[in-house]
Amino acid sequence: MALPEIVGHRGSREGVYEHTFGAFRQAIADGADALECDIRLTADGHLVCLHDRRLEFVSGQRGIVSTMTLEELRAVRFGARRPWRPVDRYRGGRPVAPPVDADPEATRLTTLRELLELVADAGRPVGLLIEIKHPTRYGGRVEARLAELLTEFGLDRRIVHPDGRPAVRVMSFAEVASRRMRRLTPELDLVHLMARLPRRYRDGSLPDGVGWAGISKDIVRTDPGYVARAHARGHRVNVWTVNEPEDVARCLAAGVDTITTDRPRAVREQVFAAR
Repeated sequence: MALPEIVGHRGSREGVYEHTFGAFRQAIADGADALECDIRLTADGHLVCLHDRRLEFVSGQRGIVSTMTLEELRAVRFGARRPWRPVDRYRGGRPVAPPVDADPEATRLTTLRELLELVADAGRPVGLLIEIKHPTRYGGRVEARLAELLTEFGLDRRIVHPDGRPAVRVMSFAEVASRRMRRLTPELDLVHLMARLPRRYRDGSLPDGVGWAGISKDIVRTDPGYVARAHARGHRVNVWTVNEPEDVARCLAAGVDTITTDRPRAVREQVFAAR
């Protein structure tokens, strides 16, 4: 049985704040096969790795990402207000230690350019899954800027790692984003994200030109047979966000292709132990 790919969701969150440079660096150190990020466009045209359109959730100040420049966002200490301190069930219920404040990379914003450079310098093949957030005030400018940056790094075409997995995948819940990327970078693998299965895609089909289904762990819980239906139509399946051992086990039983997790080290250990 082929082992599923392990993807670090917004990097690693095992004691690190999401989407920071330190989180992505940690995910690589934890053995993640690939990294996942969300992207938003700043007021001065830079793509940055952030999930929310507002700053309140990930910092101690207010602000809307799309109205701020990169320089203004550089001054923000990410993770300042809400550090992630879950109980780590993989380690006997002990709390995960928060990041060390002395490390500036633990609270530093990551631009997509920096993430591409980090992956290029990883010393081993590391994939990248890039989610385009919608709606946005900039519309198609996000996709256009993404295509430009990928072209600059030579990643606008389909590159397959030795393990058979693509170097870059572009994801979105919005079908319009996939259509734009298919026009701009027709060779890239596209992922259609679904929190619930729409009726039209319950049979395993996907939008035209999309080869990957990105489904929530709840779909695997309630309809594990979906994975086989998607495979029967020639598609592959990525499941997010899989953190608990029982959900990892469900994904392995269903035969998913990719597991996206906040905890790549612990999930990787479980996957390898289940071989």
